[in-house]
Formats: sequence, C-alpha cells, structure tokens
Amino acid sequence: MPHGQADSTHALAPHALVPHALVTVREAVLALMRELGMTTVFGNPGSTELPFLDRWPEDFRYVLGLQESCVVGMADGFARASGRAAFCNLHSAVGVGHAAGNIFTAYRNQAPLVITVGQQARSLLPGNPFLGATEAANFPRPYVKWSIEPARAEDVPGAIAHAHRIAMQRPWGPTLVSIPMDDWSVPTRPVAARRVSVDVAPDPALLDMMAEALGRAARPVLVVGPEVDQEGAGPALLALAERLGAPVLASPFASRMAFPEDHPLFAGFLPAAPGAVAQGLAGHDLVAVIGAPVFTFHVAGECGLFHDGTPVFQLTSDIEAAAAAGTGTAILGSMRLALPALLSRLGAASRAVPPPRERPPAPPPAAPLPAEYLFAALRRSMPQDAIVVEEAPSHRPALQRHLPITRWGGFYTMASGGLGYSLPAAVGVAMAQPGTRVVAVIGDGSMMYSIQAIWTAVQHRLPLTIVVVNNAGYGAMRSFSRVLGVEGAPGIELPGLDFVSLAAGMGCPGRRVEEAGGLEAALAEAFAEDGPRLVDVAVDHAVPHLYQKAK
Repeated sequence: MPHGQADSTHALAPHALVPHALVTVREAVLALMRELGMTTVFGNPGSTELPFLDRWPEDFRYVLGLQESCVVGMADGFARASGRAAFCNLHSAVGVGHAAGNIFTAYRNQAPLVITVGQQARSLLPGNPFLGATEAANFPRPYVKWSIEPARAEDVPGAIAHAHRIAMQRPWGPTLVSIPMDDWSVPTRPVAARRVSVDVAPDPALLDMMAEALGRAARPVLVVGPEVDQEGAGPALLALAERLGAPVLASPFASRMAFPEDHPLFAGFLPAAPGAVAQGLAGHDLVAVIGAPVFTFHVAGECGLFHDGTPVFQLTSDIEAAAAAGTGTAILGSMRLALPALLSRLGAASRAVPPPRERPPAPPPAAPLPAEYLFAALRRSMPQDAIVVEEAPSHRPALQRHLPITRWGGFYTMASGGLGYSLPAAVGVAMAQPGTRVVAVIGDGSMMYSIQAIWTAVQHRLPLTIVVVNNAGYGAMRSFSRVLGVEGAPGIELPGLDFVSLAAGMGCPGRRVEEAGGLEAALAEAFAEDGPRLVDVAVDHAVPHLYQKAK
C-alpha cells in the first residue's frame, strides 16, 4: 500500500470465533484486532495491563517503548506511514499523563490511533484505589475524537470496535478506551468488525462554483496541506496543478509533503504569520486552499487577504478547519474524491505558467558549520527513497531550502509544535515501511524529550539514521525571542550534552562531527549501517527568522 494511503473500507479477515459462543473479553478483543489488522501493539506495560498481556499470542507483535510519550509517538508514526489505525496500550492515569503531549500531537496530526488504558479493578474503584483513574475517559479530552470507560466488562470489545471506526473516519485521529484490569476474563460474545466507509463526497454544486471561479481567474494559486499526502491523493493534485498552470505553496506548518518540491510549479512555503501570508499571496486573484486550514498562524497580526475581497476556496475533510476559515467558501470532502471531481470540471488552462522559483546555491563549508551545509550534504548522501522525519523547528527554513522533499510519503513532522514527537515517530515509520531508510533530523533540544526511542530502534534493528542538528540550545526560542523583541531570556542554552555517549548506552553507535571535512564520511558510514546509527553535528548558533515571506 502506498505511503499514507488507506483502503476506503476496512478489509475483513475470517472470524476465528463462533459468533454466538461465549468467550472471554480478552479472546474477543484479540480476535477483533486480528480482523482489523491491528496485530502490532505499541506499549509500556504496568500491573493493570498484565491480564491483557497474559500468554501473548505468537501472531501479535509487541513493541516496547520506555516511556509512554515514546509509545504514542511510535504508534502515530506507524499509523501515518501505513494508513491504518495503530493500537497503543498505556498504563492507567499516570501513563496517560506521560503520553498527553504526544496524544495532543496525534490529534493535530490526524493520526488514527486506538489507545487502550489500564484501570484498577472495578470492585476497588469506589474507594479511590492506588492506580485508579478518576474520570479516565475525560482525562485526555478534548484531544481524542472519542473516549469511554465501558459500563460493563462485556462491552469492552464493542467499545474497541467503535473506537476503531471513529479513529478511521475523516479527519482521522486518536480514540481511547479505559479498561478495568478484571474485565479481561469476563465472559462475553465476539464482536465482528464492520465494513465502514471512511470517505465523504464533496457538494457537486460547490465544486461547480469553484471550477467556474478557477476558470475565470487570471492568477490563481494553490495552498496545499497534509491531507493530500495522507489520503494518497498526490497524483490527483499534481494533475490539477498542471491543468491550471498555477503555482503551489505549502500551507503553514504542513506536517507532510504538500507538493514535490523540485517541480517547476512549486513556489515555496507559507510562514505562520498573518502579514507574511498576505504578502506571500499578494498578486493572486484566487486562492484555493487544499487539504489545509485557512490558515495556521503562530504570531498575532492582520491578514489582509481576509478583507480585500480575494476569492478563497477551501477543500478539506476536516469540519473544524472548514468552520474556522477566516473567509471564503469551504467544501467538505475527501481529497481522493474531491480532487478528481474538480479536475473533471476544468478545461485546459490558457494562462502562462509561472517561472520556477530560484534555487539557492550550494552553501560553502565554514566554521562553525552552517546548518545549510549539513542539509545539502544530507541530500547528496541519503538514499533516494529515504523518508525524512523532522523535528528541528529552528532549522526548518534551511532544511526547506537545501533538502527538498520530492516523493509522496517521504516526509513527516508534527503539526502541533510539541517537542518529543519525531524521534519515536521515526521508529514507527520505519516499522510501517520495512526495508526503507528513515532519516530522523532532530534538534538537540528535541532529542532530550524522547531519547528513549533509540533503545526500541536498536532492539528491532531498524534502518534509522539519526542526525542531531546541534546548536547547543533551543534555537526556536532564540528565533522567537527575536520576533517578540525579548532579550536575555533564561533557559535557552543547552551546554554539555553528549549524544554519542547517550546513544551508545542504548546500543546505538554514533559519531560527533564538528568540521565540514568529516561530515560526508560520517553520513556515508551511518547510511551503510544495517541498524540505527547517530550522527551528532555541531552547527552554528545563527538565529534564523522563521516567519519571513514564502521562499
């Protein structure tokens, strides 16, 4: 199955249990998970999960993460790269608390997860017991699509089936089921997986209106977000852009590739600042936002586009994104249905194709090493089919200039801004795409949020190259201080971190690079390694401006 693409229905395998025979809750859940294709379980176990893990079946794979945030990040990466819901098993209230940051990120990423959480025995719950979770279903809200602690043990299999259906309904997202530990042995009846449509067709009349407006426009522009790659609709988008002869911009904070970045129609990245967005879209007489919000901002300001009368059309499967649009016409629909339907309504464009954007020259080596030089070297060194998972927010402009992503399913990052996601996500992506090299590009500050994920990569001998972009501090905070005019803020510098030693302590070899002369050899060595390997690259402390005009 292509990266990020899911079937429109849930494939059903033969049911292993007799429909009307009584079985235990555990037997019913395992049979349901087999039908749904959720036989890889990401977890960090505690006492309340042991009855579920008892006599673990041989046809299931248990992926151990050493901290619950890593567990959710790995499951998120696996789900997004496979296009299927991932199963995640956490420990009681404290485990959900540890995982909360990456649950929030999974919600923003639209990652389909079924999260089960252990709960104390039902007989103890009235007495506020040790490990008891008060209002367990409410704890992760509003950052799960649906959550429940079933009223009866017999309802647990049905609740998990329900959670799966909601997780896989667009927009995808995490769901959660809290399960008391003594529920697993209670007799119940099997629950069969249902075949459920996951796509929504767009309104034909509104598509007609959008096609007519695009046909009249002299200088339209497409602003594209992660829903296109998520749905495997990249070829349809490419055909639409080429039919229109319109430039394509990546939406602010797009968490996947929006458009092949070496294509002549690709015009760059919109920053997350209202004024810069308005500047980047100036001169266009129609804006078509496809698979993205209108727009995701990070700094305050006024976006003139919302008031100057420029027509704005939005195609999205996310009702919240549609409702939040600042202006224009929003059309709800799945990308894989909406884009071909829109294309079929368009005639051949007669407008001139815009000139391709200027390519920056290869940066020269220098001391200290510029991040731009690192990314250019990485582009030359990594395999063509490698998948990049990024969490180096202060260096993202440099990465976008010198490490273009050209293949659908070739890039993942977090939509939330929360650190500690991308290293475990890279582990999950590597497990979902066996045999494909995954390159985790991680800032030094980000590494310390979820460094435990290295251990899981080592245990599974994953083809994972970890590149630490080490500027000895929280570079994004340096940059944002510049945006806000803040000086002398504490807590930004990070001296004394030895990532090679930290990785070695978990069985991952590594190498420190401080000069341009050793970079190419270190990267070549890392890509030749069968299992995970770390390259810690010291880069300069230059403070980039994150919210300039699209480039």
